[in-house]
Amino acid sequence: MNYDRVLIRYGEMSTKGRNRSKFTNKMKTNIKRLLKDDRIGVEAQRDRMFLYLNGASFDDVREKLVHVSGIQSFSPVMKTTQNIDEIKEAALALVQRTMNGNPASFKVNTRRADKQFPLDTHELNHEIGGHVLRETKELKVDVRNPDFILTVEVRAEGVYLSSQTIPGAGGMPAGAAGKAVLLLSGGLDSPVAGYMMMKRGVEIEAVHFFSPPYTSDRAKQKVIDLANVLTTYGGNVRLHIVPFTKIQETIHKQVPENYTMTSTRRIMMRIADRIREQTGALAIVTGESLGQVASQTMESMAAINDVTNTPVLRPLIAADKLEIMDIARKIGTHDISILPFEDCCTIFTPAAPKTKPKTEKVQFFESFLDFDPLIEEAIGSTETIVLPNIESEMDELL
Repeated sequence: MNYDRVLIRYGEMSTKGRNRSKFTNKMKTNIKRLLKDDRIGVEAQRDRMFLYLNGASFDDVREKLVHVSGIQSFSPVMKTTQNIDEIKEAALALVQRTMNGNPASFKVNTRRADKQFPLDTHELNHEIGGHVLRETKELKVDVRNPDFILTVEVRAEGVYLSSQTIPGAGGMPAGAAGKAVLLLSGGLDSPVAGYMMMKRGVEIEAVHFFSPPYTSDRAKQKVIDLANVLTTYGGNVRLHIVPFTKIQETIHKQVPENYTMTSTRRIMMRIADRIREQTGALAIVTGESLGQVASQTMESMAAINDVTNTPVLRPLIAADKLEIMDIARKIGTHDISILPFEDCCTIFTPAAPKTKPKTEKVQFFESFLDFDPLIEEAIGSTETIVLPNIESEMDELL
């Protein structure tokens, strides 16, 4: 017995009104892009979505669907006609597959959407449950705490049966809530921030600052791999790799040491804002967590924000490091982030960075430098990579 379709439940998307189709169409597009299997058909209905497997493996589909933002839960489904004998045999096959030879308890949960069906829900539960019990050893009924629930949904076009409900990622489909620029370093925090924004429906334009020869090609590939992981949550990611060496060297030579970190973050923010304008994004996203490091104090963030009027979103602002690490493990970025390849945020780090920088002081220090030509040069030399349309090269580099 093979599953022939997958039922997808929307969850939070079900609260949307007239514009619900915008969200469902975006999720449909994201799913088709991730599955990359021409055999699979996708049908988006008002309150659910169906994938028609047409011979594709449900196990392969499952591994990808669990990551897709916007899916509350999903179930592999068998469809039958309204013939009661056919329904009972399909139910038996589903239960036997779910038990896999092990003792188990179950209950039948029937929903009769087609009120013209001759049996009511109680009668259907009795007919189907009784047949399954008679034909299956080491199975018992437990209506309060069953090992699994056999779901039967009767509709006019047929009867849908399932014995699994698999949790999805929840949230909104990536790309349904606008676009933002993510400052993506090679650390733990920024990929998690990107994931959390994608889960709220945001399309990501990632910006990485690359400073060779102080940072290596392996550090660059590490960031590409992190961005590739983010694409598994439903949306494409364009990664903009900005050459930052000249700017960092200039700051290091001209700005007092304890203010170099603040000035560096300010220039990064200015460049990110320019890329935001070019790409039509509406906000900037960072992985900052309040008080985690010197650049993430309230005073530091105020001084850094001074260079832009664009909304700066900080989804990790109240999270501690252990919480961030747990999410990184869950989404698959942790092991990449901890690889020992330096990024530009760790080079030229002052011994005693200013934790409470004054905005007027950093403005004064920067007034002796003309950063505009350097910023223009960096933006003009930026490399843009569209993911996931490239293969990861990390294994080869290692």
